Amino acid sequence: MTETSAAAPGAASSLRGHQPRSPWPALWAMVVGFFMILVDTTIVSVANPAIKAALDPDTNNLDNVVWVTSAYLLGYAVPLLITGRLGDRFGPKNLYLIGLSLFTLCSLGCGLSTSLTMLIAFRAVQGVGASMLTPQTMAVITRTFPPNQRGAAMGLWGATSGVAMLVGPLAGGLLVDGFGWEWIFFVNLPVGVIGFVLAVILVPKLPTHRHRFDMVGVVLSAAALFFIVFGLQEGEKYDWGAIWGPITVWQLIVLGVALLGVFIWQQAKTRSEPLVPLSLFRDRNFSVSNLGIALVGFTVTAMTLPMMFFIQLARGLTPTESALLMIPMAVLAGVLSPFAGRLLDHVDSRLLLVPGIVLFSGALFWYAALSNMDTPVWMFLLPSAVMGLGSAGLWGPLATTATRSLEPRQAGAGSGIYNTTRTMGSVLGSSAIAAFMQARLTANLPGAADHAGGFGDVKQLPDMIAGPFASAMAQSMLLPAIVMAIGVIVVLFMKDPTARAAADWQHAHADS
Repeated sequence: MTETSAAAPGAASSLRGHQPRSPWPALWAMVVGFFMILVDTTIVSVANPAIKAALDPDTNNLDNVVWVTSAYLLGYAVPLLITGRLGDRFGPKNLYLIGLSLFTLCSLGCGLSTSLTMLIAFRAVQGVGASMLTPQTMAVITRTFPPNQRGAAMGLWGATSGVAMLVGPLAGGLLVDGFGWEWIFFVNLPVGVIGFVLAVILVPKLPTHRHRFDMVGVVLSAAALFFIVFGLQEGEKYDWGAIWGPITVWQLIVLGVALLGVFIWQQAKTRSEPLVPLSLFRDRNFSVSNLGIALVGFTVTAMTLPMMFFIQLARGLTPTESALLMIPMAVLAGVLSPFAGRLLDHVDSRLLLVPGIVLFSGALFWYAALSNMDTPVWMFLLPSAVMGLGSAGLWGPLATTATRSLEPRQAGAGSGIYNTTRTMGSVLGSSAIAAFMQARLTANLPGAADHAGGFGDVKQLPDMIAGPFASAMAQSMLLPAIVMAIGVIVVLFMKDPTARAAADWQHAHADS
């Protein structure tokens, strides 16, 4: 492909051997916006009871309010494949700034929403903004850091990912208790403005690459993902039966899976430039890392909902009190992730990933075992700390292993694929946990779905209901625990990526 440069005059020469400016200031600037959008993935979980009480108080179906998260994740996931390529074509800086602006404006709309439908709509568009922003952070790391330094950079990226997705409930609790649920969105306004200014000043313009965009692939992938996620999300609500006339939930899911198969076939047959270059998956580590991050995304999203409903509705803690139980997790993940990243530049990534996954999964099983009415509240700090230790060995190592061998011109595509699989894991986690929670509630509280009123209009359940409700939430947490445990088997299929990565990167940059 012909390469055109949108870089500053010195940028092209720096790629040909001259000393480039340090890439760290640009990465720190982009981390601000990246942190904000990832916080929004989990910050809503702690506010779900308050949102339900304010905008949907009269039903017992928890899957209505779950769409506040699922709509965001769906809007986030579907465009990621093309927004990564758009960053390659028009520059990661430009796409980052547009996405950050859209995200920030939609945050204002979310906070001003007066109905659940209005909030869900703004969250979906907010997700589109996030999808424009996210791939650019990984693409900049891949294109500006050599592989033997990329572990440290991905360590910061991993710390941002891990801490943001874990600190979201803490920030949500403080804001919901102090100001109201609307402020989990209003707080994005100053952060978005600061992030925009920093990016304008510090993020450089990088060379761009001409790409042809596979619009057929975009349509096929979007339709497939929508039908699968919508079917999973709404299945329990419609008792897995008819949803629109003769059309059933299972027919929608099967249609989505069929379209996904057509999409993969179409990508393999596309002669020009496919939306998903399947050649990237010939790299075993790229393929395994994508599967691994999907499992992590599923787990982190799925675990927070039953956790927060148990702590708040069964045990009666306020949003702030429940979120404070996450502090050990966030602190340990944030402190240890950069160290894990630097270590990753010198060791096989499996040495960090296997213990990280084992610790995280074990912590979830422990949390489920403690989730009853008799456990002292302080004991929930212990599995939280173990999750923090495990998180340090997850985010950065997976991202570094996935991107270590990517060519610069494929940075956007690879980042888009990686973030799509992570986000789709989160979407499926959100959808699956909603259905699983509803099923466990039905099993532990027969007739609850037919009872007048709803769970969203009380701060603590009566004792006769709280016990069975706690059991339902504990059983629900076993789902993400088991999914995370599967990750141990997955990452064992990796191979040591450090041997050829530096030489490959130098060769690719010499060619460019």
